[in-house]
Amino acid sequence: MVTGPVSEARRRDVIDALRRGTVPASGLDLLAVGLDRFADAMDDDISTAARGGAAFHAVRGDYGSGKTFFARWLAERAKRAGLATSEIQISETETPLHKLETVYRRLTERLTTSTHPPSALRAVIDSWLYTLEEEVLDAGEVDESDAAGLASAVDGLMEQRLAAVARTTPAFAAAIRGYRQAQQAGDIATAEALIAWLGGQKSVAASARRAAGVRGDLDHFGALGFLQGLLSVLRDSGHPGLFVVLDEIETLQRVRGDVREKGLNALRQLLDEIDSGRFPGLFLIITGTPAFFDGQQGVKRLPPLDQRLATDLATDPRFDSPRAVQLRLTGFDLDRLSELGRAVRELYAGAARHPDRLRSTVDDGYLDELARALTGELGGKVGIAPRLYLRKLVQDVLDRVDEHTDFDPRRHYALTLSTGEMTDVERNAARPGSAGDVALDLP
Repeated sequence: MVTGPVSEARRRDVIDALRRGTVPASGLDLLAVGLDRFADAMDDDISTAARGGAAFHAVRGDYGSGKTFFARWLAERAKRAGLATSEIQISETETPLHKLETVYRRLTERLTTSTHPPSALRAVIDSWLYTLEEEVLDAGEVDESDAAGLASAVDGLMEQRLAAVARTTPAFAAAIRGYRQAQQAGDIATAEALIAWLGGQKSVAASARRAAGVRGDLDHFGALGFLQGLLSVLRDSGHPGLFVVLDEIETLQRVRGDVREKGLNALRQLLDEIDSGRFPGLFLIITGTPAFFDGQQGVKRLPPLDQRLATDLATDPRFDSPRAVQLRLTGFDLDRLSELGRAVRELYAGAARHPDRLRSTVDDGYLDELARALTGELGGKVGIAPRLYLRKLVQDVLDRVDEHTDFDPRRHYALTLSTGEMTDVERNAARPGSAGDVALDLP
């Protein structure tokens, strides 16, 4: 967790998100309680990807253990190292794992960089083409005023860079070539359509596809080639790698048997391609519940995949290696929840009107009391408590202490929970009788 100075903008973004009860879009390192033990190993994997290698981990944990938070925290670290990132939610209807063309489409829709929000695909390709042009000019063989000569030299360099991709997936190279030609001709509609086609979108105008010399839509087998092409473009446009998260992969357990088999085999195929060196610069993370990795409706149904993911988890979690294939998240307990509260209090105090009073009034003892009270109302399930705990802490306690010099949360505040502010998971966990507002007098 970050201990140095925090900019006012980062502080405000994080505090405002917690006040709304949402996950901050950035600044997750400020809230990463208990993740320090993974930092060095994950940074090594990010460096490996940035050098043209590849990395993979399976993150396992029960619901509420922080798998999604871990993945987003890691994505932030990857982005700071220059990698592009993409987070994909696997689902039976929207993004089935066995349809890699759909997974690729979601990847490009959610593609982001440190400077461009999703979808950053067009910005990345434009940056790549600009980089090629700069390389040609830097070589000094073509004058900047010679438009035709410059275009020809850039085309030649582009063909060289895409040669490896074109051998296996010529359509990717052809579509980029067509996109560049449409741009030069001022044909915006065709250029837009070809960017969509490169992103795996369906129903792209036939006229645009004809202009680039490509046919049909992206299929399951072509998706891996397009991923290879995207990695090549990213590398030459200043992004040395791509960090990808396949989240909630345990949904495979709930699909029809034949679909489940196809999904598991697609994952096995993807891991084999990573091991073969086909995807230089790729850092892949999948997240799932222990039942997915250990149960008969998950990984165990495909022995070759089970072998690739095998990790000895019989020892005490304290001795887990952060370099293992499977990374085990043990989830929150009350101590870690209180530690998270202290981190947020200190973050808030950094810009508070009366920081000393804030720390003395909302002391560690009060943070412990609030954690116990809120967790008790959620059936003792600490793992699903952080969102509500932090929202109550910021909005109901810290804001009031900072704004009203006579406000004392121990005397003037009673914790209340209402169904309207709770998610379905939180409502299901709430103990019987807490469906309405529940007043809790903290000692």
